[in-house]
Amino acid sequence: MSPTVFMIIMSSLATGTIITLSSHHWLLAWIGLEINTMAMIPIISSTHNPRSTEAATKYFLTQAAASATILFSSMTNAWHSGTWDITNTSFTPSHTLLTMALAMKLGLAPAHFWLPEVLQGSTMITALIVTTWQKLAPMALIYLTVNNLSTTVLILTGLLSTMVGGWGGLNQTQTRKIMAYSSIAHLGWMITISSVMTNILVISLIMYLVMTTAAFCLLIFSKSKTIQDTMTTWPLSPMLTPMMMLTLLSLAGMPPLTGFMPKWLIMKELVTQNLIPTAVIMMLSALLSLFFYLRLAYSMTLTLSPNSAQTKLKWRLKPNFTTPLMMAASMASILLLPMTPLMLL
Repeated sequence: MSPTVFMIIMSSLATGTIITLSSHHWLLAWIGLEINTMAMIPIISSTHNPRSTEAATKYFLTQAAASATILFSSMTNAWHSGTWDITNTSFTPSHTLLTMALAMKLGLAPAHFWLPEVLQGSTMITALIVTTWQKLAPMALIYLTVNNLSTTVLILTGLLSTMVGGWGGLNQTQTRKIMAYSSIAHLGWMITISSVMTNILVISLIMYLVMTTAAFCLLIFSKSKTIQDTMTTWPLSPMLTPMMMLTLLSLAGMPPLTGFMPKWLIMKELVTQNLIPTAVIMMLSALLSLFFYLRLAYSMTLTLSPNSAQTKLKWRLKPNFTTPLMMAASMASILLLPMTPLMLL
């Protein structure tokens, strides 16, 4: 991909997200989502192989169906209420359709099947964009419309997503699919708390973006596409190994790491609102997710691949990935727990 084409595509990606984030009219929000989707298709299919073409097709069909559902939801709401204002989605069929369309956009269960397949057919950098940047616009729409959405539907969707994210990742050996199910589980936590307290939703989203960026940057730098690949991380970079282990434990929500913060706040708020069965189910689902995070951390730090070489270090080729973003995201995903009171203000 030439630099000019790359710049145009990335500018369109950013522009579409910004249009959706700043819009109060449903048509503008829909246009932003469409620009976002159209910019993402060439990024996914840029490697020119059958897997990436299949992933781009699946992504396009899913996102087009979700965008059409959003447009239909906003049209029915406009017929009923006479306004296209995003914050005035009061017609029950409209906001139910909207919830399901945004769930499809985000990859929430039961509309999650496209996300692991798209990530597996993409490059690591493309998978990073899909799991981080592409979540911003739909989450902004949920944030704007949460007062009119059905609390029951949101909590059930979040519960199902946390369970699917935990169960689905157990038997995976591909790191991209593991991160896809990790994304489904984390978004399930966010959707569950969205109807209860929106500031915790924002904190959880920021922490998810930081931790997922750190995990993907470490996987990209170590070129680890499978669990078996992670076993060679120690000869490549001894410092990378503990950083990756701590980042994975942070994604799992282990104290005293940063990932414990959103889970702690969400559990506290659910118990305060007397949603104790919901909190128990989500904690049990988090234990399922903990298993595959621990399996990755174990294979990376406590095992060494069979190696007949006479040197302790394998060939260190010049990496084509810069490290400042990786180190900043890694540090933030490990050390931000003491800032919890400041973030809640």
